[in-house]
Amino acid sequence: MKSIIIHKRNAGFHVLLAASLVFGPVAADAVGFRLPNQDPDAIARGNAFVATADNPSAIYYNPAGITQLEGQNIRAGMYLVSGGYDFTSPSGQTVRANSDFQPVPQLYYVFSPEDFPLSFGLGCYAPYGLALDWGQNSPFSTEAEKGSLTYLTINPVVAWKVLPTLSIAIGPTLNYSSADFQRGIGLLPGDQFRLKGEGWDYGFNAGLRWQPHEKWAFGVSYRSPTTVDYRGTAATTPSPPLPASVSTSASIHFPQFVVGGVSFRPTEDWNFEFDLDWADWDSVKQIPIENTAFGPQALTLNYRSSFMYEFGVTRQLGKGFFASLGYFYSENSSPNHDFNPIIPDADLHLGSIGFGHKGKHWDWTLAYQFGYNPGREVTNDQSSPLANGTYHVLNQAFNIAATFKF
Repeated sequence: MKSIIIHKRNAGFHVLLAASLVFGPVAADAVGFRLPNQDPDAIARGNAFVATADNPSAIYYNPAGITQLEGQNIRAGMYLVSGGYDFTSPSGQTVRANSDFQPVPQLYYVFSPEDFPLSFGLGCYAPYGLALDWGQNSPFSTEAEKGSLTYLTINPVVAWKVLPTLSIAIGPTLNYSSADFQRGIGLLPGDQFRLKGEGWDYGFNAGLRWQPHEKWAFGVSYRSPTTVDYRGTAATTPSPPLPASVSTSASIHFPQFVVGGVSFRPTEDWNFEFDLDWADWDSVKQIPIENTAFGPQALTLNYRSSFMYEFGVTRQLGKGFFASLGYFYSENSSPNHDFNPIIPDADLHLGSIGFGHKGKHWDWTLAYQFGYNPGREVTNDQSSPLANGTYHVLNQAFNIAATFKF
């Protein structure tokens, strides 16, 4: 009889954990689990780059911008980010998540044939993901302990310079994702449940850039919604007496988002830009779960659509050197009543600074960024009541990239 009870309770965990599997890892910023930071030129400007978009990372930020490039350009970068999350329970217990720096690679290639209106690009980057590890001693260890997500995108694009002042672009995205999630069960000392899965999805991105005057430029980029179908296994330890493993699947919706911005260059030495970034998280209401002991299940998220307000400035220093400053405010997308501690989404203030050089054959840029929230109070969590408490955020990130032009 006891084994039957354990099996039924464990099957219930399968449902909840399978749902957490794909939403488990957390990005460095708010707005769900997006990772919008894809190049140091943009990061140093508070990600206000959709209207400027003048290096190969425009494939991500605004693919229409690649028509500004000449010949062949290869840009490679590495983004290093640390989570910086602390939790304080209502009873005063404090837990700090592992804040080791996590690497996120970026690679872009652009070819603009001479005297030809089309430019071609190929980008490889990670628009979602990263990881969070609260350890086994948090008050909510039976809700979530550790999660990691890898989400890699291959993105070919074609951009067309319709007019000397107007470019448009579009390209498909091929996305591969794998995820790993762990949590305690609470039935036996040291017991643990682990889920692993992977899946693919397809979508597209598009962009428009218009520069009617040498001092003014406007940009818009769009990324389509997609759905990843994860397939994997759920393993329980110790086993026996707990069931060993079972197949698990989940279909996850990734929302569309739109970014629009304007760049103003009062002189050749200055570039100011403001961008508004909107993500349709309101379309993510539930995660449907299949192949469980109880039949089809669903995890309620009730995410809400949110904005990022981005501002940046770049100053040319002479001899190809430049410096940038940026700030953006990122709204959270997770309501209190469905908050999950493995995605401690919070409103964030993010500041950044960068320095770089543009040469005949080589460009390089270094950027630093921090994100801060003094404390998000979660007091009405119905999905994970053990997660009620205060979450503080102070994360840091570094990005370095170089471009070879030939």
